[in-house]
Amino acid sequence: MAYQSVEADEVTFLPLHPRGYYQPPTPGANASFWNLEYYQKYFDVDTITVATRCYTTLLPLSPSYLSAHLTPSPDLYGPFWTLTTLIFCLYVFSSLASSLTAYLSGAEVDYNFSLLSIAVTLVYSYGLGFPVLLWVVLRYFGVSEWSVVEAVAVWGYGQFVWIPVSILCVIPVPIVRWVLVGAGFGVSGYFLVANVYPVIATAEAKAVRGLVVLVAVLHAALALTFKVLFFSYYIKEIGESARVVLSDS
Repeated sequence: MAYQSVEADEVTFLPLHPRGYYQPPTPGANASFWNLEYYQKYFDVDTITVATRCYTTLLPLSPSYLSAHLTPSPDLYGPFWTLTTLIFCLYVFSSLASSLTAYLSGAEVDYNFSLLSIAVTLVYSYGLGFPVLLWVVLRYFGVSEWSVVEAVAVWGYGQFVWIPVSILCVIPVPIVRWVLVGAGFGVSGYFLVANVYPVIATAEAKAVRGLVVLVAVLHAALALTFKVLFFSYYIKEIGESARVVLSDS
């Protein structure tokens, strides 16, 4: 068997991402930030990948979401449609819950169309705006462990649990709804903290780690807002004078 020598300067190495994996060239990699082609790579994802990234947010013992599921190609397609589907579910199933309790009470249904605009503002602000703001703050403190796309992806996919919760909250039993909202808060809250804290912990200023408390508080406020605004319908009275109210007390 013959061997052929290779000169040292003929050897080339594949470019590695800072996390240690090979990152092949992607469409739009050299495009300008202001060019639509630049964002093409963040929407070039298949259905199976999106579905996997959604349901794995429900598994608390799964490995790091960033390295196991978003690396090396985080996307914006899945987070956007996860949040959009959540808005749809919040409004539709809240209206269905109102209709169901009105039917059981013998009352007239009064649809609240303003809840749709509230859902849009609330979900997009928290799911898209807050992770971008958090990324900016962390960059200011010298944290560069993740990109803004990864931040949005974590937050967007992290809200997936609220979709089945909003569907199940049609059940007109207050205690069941509280349990469902509590479970949604626990699952999504743990997911966010487990993936955000390792990034925050890399900051040199120890005080920055307090941001994880802000994340937990805002997420608790989101869960409570979902419960009060969208799933507090219950049967007040039985009979002709029955009425549907927005309270659990």
